[in-house]
Amino acid sequence: MRSFLLAAALLSAASAQAGYYTWETVTLPAASGAACGDGSPYRIFVNRALFTSKTVVMFEGGGACWSQGVCLGDGGILGASNPDGVPTNYLTSLTRAFLGYVTPFTSRLNPLASVQTQSWNIVYVPYCTGDVHVGNKIAVYADKDPAHPRTEYHRGDRNIVAASNWLAANMYRPDELLVTGFSAGGTGSTAQYATVRNAMNPKKSSLLNDSGPFFSAPRNGDPAQYPSAPLHDKIRDAWGLEASTGIMPRIKSQLVSGGLDSNDFGTFTRGLAQQYPNDRFGFTTFQRDGVYSMFSYSYFYDSIKNAPDNKTKFDVVNNMWMKDVNQWVTNMSDLPNVGYYVAYWRGLAAAHTMTVMAFDNTGIEEAGLSSVKSFIDNTLDRSRAPIKAFEHDTQGDYKRGKTDLIAIIGEWVRPFLSFLAGGLDDPYSKL
Repeated sequence: MRSFLLAAALLSAASAQAGYYTWETVTLPAASGAACGDGSPYRIFVNRALFTSKTVVMFEGGGACWSQGVCLGDGGILGASNPDGVPTNYLTSLTRAFLGYVTPFTSRLNPLASVQTQSWNIVYVPYCTGDVHVGNKIAVYADKDPAHPRTEYHRGDRNIVAASNWLAANMYRPDELLVTGFSAGGTGSTAQYATVRNAMNPKKSSLLNDSGPFFSAPRNGDPAQYPSAPLHDKIRDAWGLEASTGIMPRIKSQLVSGGLDSNDFGTFTRGLAQQYPNDRFGFTTFQRDGVYSMFSYSYFYDSIKNAPDNKTKFDVVNNMWMKDVNQWVTNMSDLPNVGYYVAYWRGLAAAHTMTVMAFDNTGIEEAGLSSVKSFIDNTLDRSRAPIKAFEHDTQGDYKRGKTDLIAIIGEWVRPFLSFLAGGLDDPYSKL
């Protein structure tokens, strides 16, 4: 017993001295081009674990922008996240990151949900550039207040390149790597998967994109067929995606399999799957998502802007969303290393994101899947072929409603996590 206690004490002392199991703030050098939207320094946060090189890299979600007011944070959950930058104590105070408990992937002992990455090295990638982690353009917006223009540093791409270089230089080569993210962070995790993966050179690697899908939307595509086409056409220039220093030429040079077509961002999934045939890719979303769907279409369609009431607005938005979702699922169905998990609804955050806070009420029971955790385990363990699950029951989730845990979470985190606030609730909810 005395030997055990001595060993435990020595281990505890070594952990504290080495900075394990605590959040390390990494401020990336300005010379790298890294910056938040207001031009302030960009930071990532690292929580190291003993006796493992396995690493999870979590991309934070939030809103996006291409105008002054929204880049300043106007627009509620659709507005830009962290418009005033990321403080050094971002992971140790009551911020959007919520002490690392915003997802089960970024906390060690989570009372709400468990996942195997809780014993891994954890890297938290904040979001503060209004460009879903992919931009490289400095824009000046003065549409709201011409006398006080906003210089917006859409530097998401530069941030991830700089962060990936730091990780490669300062972390062990991972035996296993999971790149994941929720909402805009899900989008960013997919777009930047090759960036992180190639820098860290893991022995085994996976992607889990929670509720940030890349829908098919060919350049100048017909919106009637491709509802996300106006959004994709807008961000090409607004965020400098196709400039010589933009993300698309850089990623295109890395995904040499030919699966990525820069004229259609929806081909990211195929490009990654073909380039990395031994990796596993997982994608999740709800069919009744009321947040990502609203952002995708509401700025571009008069039928949404002029809807007479919220029910009609949601009908229009959800019809567009399901057109995109169905096409997205079809495009993934033949890829042998890609899985998808498309549940119907849950009573948290307007059915947006499955891995935020907890996994409760994310089951696709008709497929024998009690929660999205089964899909996560399948993506990481690869004990069988990727799960491809699409829920057809449109009533069961409403009948289950909210568990006590989900109801508590929804009220408890509301003051701290603005992107989970109300205002976009599904009008068909029976709650």
